[in-house]
Amino acid sequence: MSDNEMIVHPDADVLAEATAARLLTSIVDAQAARGVASVVLTGGRTGIGVLERVRNSTARSAVDWSTVNLFWGDERFLPDGDGERNETQARDALLDHVPLDPRRVHPMAPSDGRFGADVESAANHYAEMLRTLAGTESETGVPRFDVLLLGVGEEGHTASLFPDTPYVRERERNAVAVRDCPKPPPTRISLTLPAIEAASEVWLMTTGAGKAEAVSRALTGADPVDIPAAGARGRDRTLWLLDREAARESPLGD
Repeated sequence: MSDNEMIVHPDADVLAEATAARLLTSIVDAQAARGVASVVLTGGRTGIGVLERVRNSTARSAVDWSTVNLFWGDERFLPDGDGERNETQARDALLDHVPLDPRRVHPMAPSDGRFGADVESAANHYAEMLRTLAGTESETGVPRFDVLLLGVGEEGHTASLFPDTPYVRERERNAVAVRDCPKPPPTRISLTLPAIEAASEVWLMTTGAGKAEAVSRALTGADPVDIPAAGARGRDRTLWLLDREAARESPLGD
């Protein structure tokens, strides 16, 4: 796994703008190298703010959106189109405004979809879809993710992996059904740490003084069971993108 790197921006707005530019460059670079790019999206104010700035960037035309593969790191298990779903917010922010190939967009199932209220089956289906796309030669059971975006909560959760839960301890499955989540809604689907660790680059984005302690603990080697974000590492790069408030207790320099 890669070492942690940190980039500190003056505030949340600059962070979102800079990360959008970074993401566009990474997508273009991946397409130049391999013809396709694969990105795992996240929700939350910062994650969606990045997508909004991608939409408004003139550089978005440099991307061949028809060869971008999109996945999600986690999802609220709510009806299709619900405003709290990460997919809904991502579509409003960016996806409905660029010429994506629908076959390359892979959202997690809603609670009124083919699996109904059976969140376990929905999570298993997502894991199986990842295995199918990865192919038989993959050792990770997930496709090649060029960039995997994540947020970080005040208690150190990332995706929908919360401290001291069975889900953050999961090492066999790549996607799990999360029940009794401490933040509403209580039922979700999430990638696990092994799936996250398979990504080439993992970018953890967070802002605000309320996140400073969790960021510091993650960067000083906390047990991922206690601070799940500490276990989110990319194969080639692990990048923490922070504003000054979130970084103020960090042991790393700018």
